[in-house]
Amino acid sequence: MLPTLMFFMGLLYTVSVAAEQPIIFESQSGDSVGAFEGELWVAENRLDPKSRKIPLRYVRFAATGENPGPPIVYLAGGPGGSGIDTAKWRRFPLFMAMREFGDVIALDQRGTGQSNILPDCESNLSFPATQAYSDAEFARLYRQAFADCLGFWAKQGVDVRGYNTVQSVADLDDLREHLNADKLVLWGTSYGSHLALAALQTMEDRIDRLVLSSIEGLTQTIKMPARTDAYFVRLQQAINTRDELKQQMPDASGLIRRVHDKLLAKPVGLTLTDQQGGTVDFLLQRKDMQRLASAMISDPGRAWQLLQLYQALDADVTEPVAQILSRFYTAGEKITFAPMGVLMDVASGIDPDRKALVYQQAAAALLGAYLNPTLFLDGVAPELDLGQGFRQEPVSRVPALILSGTLDGRTYLDSQREAVKGLANRVEVTVHNAGHNLFMASPEVTTTIQAFMRGDALFSAELSVPLELSH
Repeated sequence: MLPTLMFFMGLLYTVSVAAEQPIIFESQSGDSVGAFEGELWVAENRLDPKSRKIPLRYVRFAATGENPGPPIVYLAGGPGGSGIDTAKWRRFPLFMAMREFGDVIALDQRGTGQSNILPDCESNLSFPATQAYSDAEFARLYRQAFADCLGFWAKQGVDVRGYNTVQSVADLDDLREHLNADKLVLWGTSYGSHLALAALQTMEDRIDRLVLSSIEGLTQTIKMPARTDAYFVRLQQAINTRDELKQQMPDASGLIRRVHDKLLAKPVGLTLTDQQGGTVDFLLQRKDMQRLASAMISDPGRAWQLLQLYQALDADVTEPVAQILSRFYTAGEKITFAPMGVLMDVASGIDPDRKALVYQQAAAALLGAYLNPTLFLDGVAPELDLGQGFRQEPVSRVPALILSGTLDGRTYLDSQREAVKGLANRVEVTVHNAGHNLFMASPEVTTTIQAFMRGDALFSAELSVPLELSH
């Protein structure tokens, strides 16, 4: 009864949008709310007059405030994340809170979630599992697998030129028209912020305001390895604020480097349990830990778990890392690509000077170049690169709320500030001890967003959340 009542209450504040169906939306926590499910069809490649059409699907939560503003479009990160799925999980309460200010749109961007009609590509190539191989060989295999997948997608009728941020910006404008709106509020995180910043280049006059976290600037698809090293220094400083943690982990960077040196000199043989319950041999090399670390440093809790893996390896205890790798590894697995994520990053690209600096820093950096697997693909398909004109950080007077975590291990604080320095009407809020996924880090984050959406006078500020490390 309650979901039905909430649904009809939502109707009081909504406007009619073509091709929508009423639904009961259920979150993973068991909450239900009335919503609308909609779609529009757009050209896969707007540069091709004969391009096929692809779907853009979304869920619209009707506004509940008495004076709703423009639709608020959630832009998921990744690239490759689903806005609809995001609304089902921990951020569901924030989606509901945002309804005070306008219809909230959980959008699945082109090639993601319910908008995805693209096949993943499993290449014919694998990384050697039981023999040592070089970083150069890793790059060669990765590049060849991607080149093979470009051929596969072409045979499947996929126009890979359509999967870039410029095309996604045009999708947002089409969505705006579909919703009968003059402007949009763009609410995004990580790659979603990248998309929002790009939208300022071509539809600034149709954007009411921005609510962005964990900023990835238009030049920052490939992260700087030296800033990853600086992140580990900040993490250590946070650890040192608690004596019991400092005693456990007195030198995180030194620990990582020591384990990497040991693995480079002598890789370690592991026995993994595969998905079928059998056992497989695996040779753990430095690059494997660099890749694993790259996947685990986004938030401080997982980063702490990573450091515990390094401590075990430093003591020649391999069972913990074997357990982690067993969750993901399948014997004989091929190099596989999901198209939207890799194509978007390849298209956003990197300028030559930045690329040279990344490789220069990677030579001595803790994680080498492995935080940025797209870097290895640069030049495989140069026709996909959006060019240096795209990679110009925006200049705009659109009001923007910028939320950044000091322990974000993916998009670093200094980089975020550089990415938004051209936004004249920005409010920057730094959340101490928060990581990459900070929207639900504290109720204060929600109240700050609400104040910004109401138009309250805000000034750049600092918030603090408890340091949460998993033991």
